[in-house]
Amino acid sequence: MQMEDLPAIARIEPTIFPYPWTLGNFRDSLNSGYSCWVFEQNSQIMGYAVLMMVLDEAHLLNISVALPWQGKGYGRALLQHMMEIGRRHGGANMFLEVRPSNTAAIALYESQALMKWPYAVATILPPMAVKTPY
Repeated sequence: MQMEDLPAIARIEPTIFPYPWTLGNFRDSLNSGYSCWVFEQNSQIMGYAVLMMVLDEAHLLNISVALPWQGKGYGRALLQHMMEIGRRHGGANMFLEVRPSNTAAIALYESQALMKWPYAVATILPPMAVKTPY
């Protein structure tokens, strides 16, 4: 992921999340040196992910696949790539959060992260009562 990818990512994000990251969230992630990746084909961004390493912990902060590309295995490929990035950076644990309503993501995490990387921990977030403006 590069700064020039952010406008396209910012257009995708609100179409797939009720509480999307802002352009500033992605910009801050890049400026902070987080491991930020795009999944693209023919210069079209199909998905993206952000991973933050803290000591031996890999924190998957965002993993997203644009609506037209969901259900085709791209999310699984992106997750596997991010797990490998975490391992290469010394990650012994991977942490992520997911809303209970995101059943597709939960199924993906259970099929991959929670089974193939036994130290992965998925936190199921309670639904938010109020949408935050950021």
